[in-house]
Amino acid sequence: MQTKYFYGLHSYRNAYLWYWTGEMIDEGIAKVKKNKTCAISILGTNLDRRGRSAKRWDKWRPTIALCQQDDLIIDTLVLLHESNFRRLAEQVKEDIALVSPETEVHFYEVDFRDPWDFESVYGQLFDFSQQYQFYPDEEEYLIHITTGTHVAQICLYLLTETHYLPGKLLQTSPGGKDNPTVGSYQTIDLDLSKYDQIASRFNRERVKGIDYLKDGIETRNTKFNQMIAQLEQVSILSEEPMLITGPTGAGKTQLVKRIYQLKKHRGQISGGLVIVNCATLQGDKAMSTLFGHKKGAFTGAVDGRNGLLLEANEGLLFLDEIGELGIDEQAMLLRAIEEKCYLPLGSDKEIASDFQLVAGTNLNLNKMVAEGKFREDLLARINLWNYQLPSLKDRIEDLEPNLDYELEKFARKAGHMVSFNKAAREKYLKFAVSAEASWRANFRDLNSSVIRMATLSSGGRISEKLVEEEIVRLKLNWSEGQTNKFDPVVIVRNLLGEERSESIDLFDKYLLAGVNEICKESKSMADAGRKLFGVSRLNKKSTNDSHRLKQVLAKFELVFEDLKE
Repeated sequence: MQTKYFYGLHSYRNAYLWYWTGEMIDEGIAKVKKNKTCAISILGTNLDRRGRSAKRWDKWRPTIALCQQDDLIIDTLVLLHESNFRRLAEQVKEDIALVSPETEVHFYEVDFRDPWDFESVYGQLFDFSQQYQFYPDEEEYLIHITTGTHVAQICLYLLTETHYLPGKLLQTSPGGKDNPTVGSYQTIDLDLSKYDQIASRFNRERVKGIDYLKDGIETRNTKFNQMIAQLEQVSILSEEPMLITGPTGAGKTQLVKRIYQLKKHRGQISGGLVIVNCATLQGDKAMSTLFGHKKGAFTGAVDGRNGLLLEANEGLLFLDEIGELGIDEQAMLLRAIEEKCYLPLGSDKEIASDFQLVAGTNLNLNKMVAEGKFREDLLARINLWNYQLPSLKDRIEDLEPNLDYELEKFARKAGHMVSFNKAAREKYLKFAVSAEASWRANFRDLNSSVIRMATLSSGGRISEKLVEEEIVRLKLNWSEGQTNKFDPVVIVRNLLGEERSESIDLFDKYLLAGVNEICKESKSMADAGRKLFGVSRLNKKSTNDSHRLKQVLAKFELVFEDLKE
């Protein structure tokens, strides 16, 4: 058998070459492939240009080397080139025919005009991705990113990542002394889940971000944890406004501070955090505080003022209690969000400020829109990402880890450790999760409670006596100002109507009003039943609390859902 050698050709490729030319048949060497392999490459006008002499085989040429790999058979090579480099493209095709005759080379002409202009290069490569006929069921595609300018390589990456080019990235590199002209290659699958190390690192970083937003508290409420997980992702990826709702004391301000620190740590923003309580802004003061004013804009405006929107430039602006903002201020704020500019009070010259807005409220803004107190267009703009923080009662399973957090926070500030003795802790937690504990001010109540007990503790130990005193204090605080709120006559009248309520004894009114209060704060009928029959249920063989509650309500021709409205 005649033996013929080509520069850069290896034994396997020799065998494969002769198999294809019919000079040698060896079924054991023939490689069986499910799909054909198609490579897409930009002609390397420098690296692929090595002259026409035999010495060109002594140099590493990436497009030629791509077709010389022992374990990679390129069935089709789509070579993208500019019209003025057609002769070089023909030379490359001829050389590929020598080292890999099984490879079909197809030309595709592009016109980058300026190969370093992103818009021009991306446009040409995008047009190629739309015009070329892909057959993903029959072919596997490799996008060669070694040749072309850095701009072209970035564009190929983006088009592959977004699946306009349905394949994997492939990078070739020159070899060492033993294999200088062929070198090696590496495929890059953009499905990061296949890269355990990379994926695990991303997961670790995300867990850190979520933990950071929760201030390290091991929260147990599933819905809250899911909300924080999404909020971490949105905080990093989005610059759009966010709306954080929830009752007073639920932790809106603290959460925004953590969002700001997270974004700054990840390099998302460079400016500062500006916090404004809109409830403190009235009249000209509101306009001036937010948007600034020109000297002499109103009586008393002796000097000009920049305003807080300008202070928040390149940073984060938190408008707490945004529902308290006046209609005129709302209109100016909407323009500042959408156009990144606004007019200070008394000025005819616009000021630019690029900030991310986070709005907070404990009011029902949709109801305010219906009443004409809040602009519908502003609500639509700030409501893109809406997160509702639950009250402490709604995530009562998180009270214990938050209790430990408050103790640690006090210890850091006081400079000494504070803890409960076992019996005291059990007594406090039993009360804290009971129906008696309203936690009206949410986490502010918990914070105040811990500070009182920790301050009065002897030797850093909170005793049962201290807990008993604190429970009395909490009950007293929660009862003050509540006398007129619990009016059984009014509650029953609202539930049943004037006529029916008049036919019910006062005893039953108190009974129904009490049941109503428990049902309103309970997640389900079963939850309400457990609270209402917590003692007697222990002596029953069957603890169907839902059925017992259903019977009580049926006496008044009510169902559980009537009390939840």
